[in-house]
Amino acid sequence: METLLDVVKVEATPDYLLHLEFENGEKRIFDMSPYLDKKPFGILKDAPLFSQAHIAYGTVVWPGEIDIAPETLYDRSHPA
Repeated sequence: METLLDVVKVEATPDYLLHLEFENGEKRIFDMSPYLDKKPFGILKDAPLFSQAHIAYGTVVWPGEIDIAPETLYDRSHPA
């Protein structure tokens, strides 16, 4: 069984990358660009909105109640 790790820090870059830090101290990079043509993430193509990424409930969220599962962020990211 996988351990679910909370995201504790996020930095969104203009090229739609999320620089993440997980509760175990691991730093990883997640590319959001493949998700920006899918609901509900399309609205994040607006760079000012994308840059408003922040942490709530152990994952990355944006205004408008948009979020992405922490396990997705971990499993589909690569070490920083």
